[in-house]
Amino acid sequence: MDYTNERRASRRKHDLKMSIERVRKYFEEIGIADKIMELPESSATVELAAQALGCTPERIAKTISFYGEDGVILIVAAGDAKIDNKRFKEHFGLKAKMLSFEDAEKLIGHAVGGVCPFAVNNGVKIYLDKSLKRFETVFPACGSSNSAAEFTCAELEQYAKPVGWVDVCKGWRDEEKA
Repeated sequence: MDYTNERRASRRKHDLKMSIERVRKYFEEIGIADKIMELPESSATVELAAQALGCTPERIAKTISFYGEDGVILIVAAGDAKIDNKRFKEHFGLKAKMLSFEDAEKLIGHAVGGVCPFAVNNGVKIYLDKSLKRFETVFPACGSSNSAAEFTCAELEQYAKPVGWVDVCKGWRDEEKA
């Protein structure tokens, strides 16, 4: 690894550490700090998180970030769901364009691999996708690439403070899987 890549990797590790501490502080303020699970292995992707948590990938509540007209849009969706561009455009009035790797930490407050709907920067709009409602509990990240928490959908809604629920994903309905 060359010097530039070493510095980038070191900076990323620092960003993720600060991000989980930001979530921990928020959870402490609302009395749920004990919900954070720090895992011995990576949970940076749906597959890795499911493996680390011993659950099905569908129960991982992934957070997908997009550029909005006046800031960032976060969609929290089930692990098997994919953004439906047509539904996204119908709901938000713009084409779904994911945040770049470089913009994620700066605009959301969490680096890629630890993006979550908790303790985000001011102005970030959070939406929960209907795909999550199939499950009694789901597992969103908590600001780092090796953390998660288990919440019911009602708890996720309470703690993430979303604008609301949306239906902008595909690939998770039985009729879509056939």
